[in-house]
Amino acid sequence: MNLTELFDASLVKRRREPALEFQGERLTFGDIEDRSNRLAHVLAERGLRRGDRLCVYLANCVEMIDAYLACIKLGIIFIPINILYRDREISHILADSEPKAVITDAIFTSAIPLWQPSDLAKEAAKASAVRPHPDWLGTLDADTPAAIVYTSGTTGTSKGAILTHGNFAANASTLCDYWRFTSADRLFLPLPLFHVHGLGNGIHCWLASGCQMRLLKRFEHQTAAQELLDFAPTVVFGVPTIYVRVLGIDDATARKIGQKARLFVCGSAPLPPQVLEDFRAKFGHTILERYGMTEALMITSNPYDGERRAGTVGLALPGISVRVLGSDGKDLPDGDEGELYVKGPSVFPGYWKRPEPFVDGYFRTGDIGRRSPDGYYTISGRKSDLIISGGFNIYPREIEEFLQEQDEVAEAAVVGRPDAVRGEIPVAYLVVNREVAANEIERRCRESLASFKIPRRFEFVDKLPRNAMGKIQKHLL
Repeated sequence: MNLTELFDASLVKRRREPALEFQGERLTFGDIEDRSNRLAHVLAERGLRRGDRLCVYLANCVEMIDAYLACIKLGIIFIPINILYRDREISHILADSEPKAVITDAIFTSAIPLWQPSDLAKEAAKASAVRPHPDWLGTLDADTPAAIVYTSGTTGTSKGAILTHGNFAANASTLCDYWRFTSADRLFLPLPLFHVHGLGNGIHCWLASGCQMRLLKRFEHQTAAQELLDFAPTVVFGVPTIYVRVLGIDDATARKIGQKARLFVCGSAPLPPQVLEDFRAKFGHTILERYGMTEALMITSNPYDGERRAGTVGLALPGISVRVLGSDGKDLPDGDEGELYVKGPSVFPGYWKRPEPFVDGYFRTGDIGRRSPDGYYTISGRKSDLIISGGFNIYPREIEEFLQEQDEVAEAAVVGRPDAVRGEIPVAYLVVNREVAANEIERRCRESLASFKIPRRFEFVDKLPRNAMGKIQKHLL
């Protein structure tokens, strides 16, 4: 199966049904089908063929959806570029992926042709709305690359993860079933489409289920309450920073939003347990936290029915195998922390122009975690985040969660600093909502944490550096 076949249940069979809202514009599934068909003709006329790469550097917009669907209909490999990236990062992606063109309304120096969305739209307006059927269309299958999504590159140059039609289709089918998506749902998507959370989960669950979706250009906490009240979503996809922000909505409005909704999903970064508790008290819903990554799409999820256990990312999704391995490469017993290795139909086939990152068929995630006896997984942090101090392993997330439980602390991040005696020492960066002395926070840490885990210094900052998906960029700290 290719993705077009999966999406036809919406694009063709639900042609007259409402599909998308974006900045006051309302489109049916038939509109989405016709727009992407017209653009596909334009791309083909401009010389793009199966296997060619097309980069897209756009903020969330309908044109970005048009481009993605046009690409999958033609077998072109879609490459979304983080809209926050600048010349150095963009140049790396263009040099690595060697695209035929870049669709963008930005201006930057490039030897690769830059195609303006407005110019493409003018050409598309004259093109046929009938779906193109090039000679190679019949050869598109589950193994055909659909996209290359570049990792955030926080520890080095970003790598392009190849994601196939089969990867995306398997992920969408699993999530629609596991999270109970139907055409009656109303999906609120404030996430960027250049990221797999917005693209791989949001766009694919929308088109696979045939539900209505409101896409935001960007999340703005000042207008979040009105957007949620106006659209009355049944499902919301968010990241921790979004859920922290909406806790500022007044109780009466939060209850109204909660009464219409059935599911709030959180991912892309760890959700502090305190935020989960505060959200449940205010909105009447327990956020469903899950775990995934660019290279594997969704790996685990707390259950739709059953216990959504705070601090965990739930159970392995159907069809996904997860192993917890020690440094010797052997499986660890439940409760022991090790590196997670995963295998399944949504796991990518490899990186673009890089060696295969697999061990015995399993992808090595670089994430440290453990499995409980009843199957719930807890992520301790990235292997690269591990702090080794005086021979002791310190996982920052444990300390961060304790710090964020303190009333005065809004956000916390713990990183390792070189130390001549202990090798590394933990240092905490804190964003506080009211004044508190560093020695008072240290005193509380000493009461609750092992001595080697206590941060040796507390830095107070106005904000923590984050990427577009809300992940703290610890390499900057």
